[in-house]
Parts: sequence; structure tokens; C-alpha cells
Amino acid sequence: MTGRSDEQGADLGRRMGLVDRFAYRFFWSLLWLLSKAWFRFRVVGKEHLPRDEPYILSPVHRSYLDTPVGGMVTARRLRFLGKESLWKSRLGGRFLTIVGGFPVERGTADRAALRACQEVLERGEPMVMFPEGTRRFGPVVLAEEMHAGPAFVATRSGVPIVPMGIAGTDHAMPGGSPLIRPTKVYMVVGEPIRPPVVEGRVPRRVVEELTEELRQALQVVFDEAQQLAGRPARPRPEEADTSGE
Repeated sequence: MTGRSDEQGADLGRRMGLVDRFAYRFFWSLLWLLSKAWFRFRVVGKEHLPRDEPYILSPVHRSYLDTPVGGMVTARRLRFLGKESLWKSRLGGRFLTIVGGFPVERGTADRAALRACQEVLERGEPMVMFPEGTRRFGPVVLAEEMHAGPAFVATRSGVPIVPMGIAGTDHAMPGGSPLIRPTKVYMVVGEPIRPPVVEGRVPRRVVEELTEELRQALQVVFDEAQQLAGRPARPRPEEADTSGE
């Protein structure tokens, strides 16, 4: 694949040996204990996570904590994209690889990054892809902020997408804050969304329809997580202010 060094390819394709498995289990268990004590997190719908097949976990993204805390929903190693610069330190890069990260060269075309994700899934490993791309704000998952990456990769790889709502991480670590507050976090896992079977090139229409289906499912689980966290319910369209009419 173009745009990725031999070392990056090794990180992407590395299978965990016995030492790596032990190290991953140790770090995951440590983070689980810390997260449970600090955030008292609760997972709803964990049974929706596929057990014996790869999948794309697609959470809402409201905080930098979404990746480490969201990874506590399963003991399976979840793979995730990371900037190549994070692997400059040999020790730091080794740690990121063990916990599931793989580097993508900064400035690489989006299609190269998506191809890397497809390779991970074809190896039978689940991975995290945030459909909103970067951190967003507010209780609504906006259509214009959705990225087509998860839908495209899921269709190309033939794997399900699992939507997940997360509430509380934005209060635990608001944007720009260096502090992590002890706030209760709720994670709601939705039912897997199976992409249509497509032979050859993936039509844009299929990706757009699957992305919208994911957005709607993501809004449902996000609403549920918000309600569990005691946040005000998102107004329904028919309840919107019509005072100007």
C-alpha cells in the first residue's frame, strides 16, 4: 500500500504473541479498574457486540476520553488509527501497538487510511472508527458532520457497524481542560448494522444510505445514554418552538 512505511506495515499486520497478549490484558485490566473507579461507568447493550467476527465500533465523539473509556466495552483488542508521529518513540510506539493502535502517515490520502482499516478487518480484528470524524459538541448527531468512512469500509469488508452512545465523558474532560473530573459515564451499545452485499465497486448511493442509517441509530443510542446520565431529553421535531408561526 502506498504512503505507509515497512515499519508501519509491520505494526498494522502484527499478530499478538504470548507476551503481547499478556501485556494487553495487563494494561486493559489496569485501565478498566481505573475507569471503573473514576467514572463508575455502566455499559448497556453489551450483548450486541459480535463475538466471533470483526466489526466497526462507531461511537459518538464528544471528548478525548471516548477512545480509552469506550474501549472498556469489550476485552477484545480494538484497533484504532493513530498519527504516525505518535510512533516516533520506540517505547511509546510499542505500547500503542500492543493496545491496538496502528500508524497512518500524516498527509496520506484518505483512501490509504481506509484501505489500512480494511486490512485490519480482513485479519478478523474489530476496530474503532468515529463517524463524526473529530470531537463534536451538543446532543444532536448532525448529518453534515458524518463521515462516510465507516460505511464505506464496512461495505467493502462485509462487516457490521455497531453504533455506541457515550454520555459523561464531555463533562469529565471538557474541551480545552487538562483535568479529568470523576463523572459517571454511560455507554449504550446499539444493534449491529449489516451493510448490503456489494460486488466490485461500492456505489456512492449505498455508502450515503448506510451512513444515514448509522447516524439515526447513533442518535438513538446517544439519546439513551444522555437520558441515563440525567441530561435533558433532546426535543422532538414536533416539540420545537413554533412561537413565530
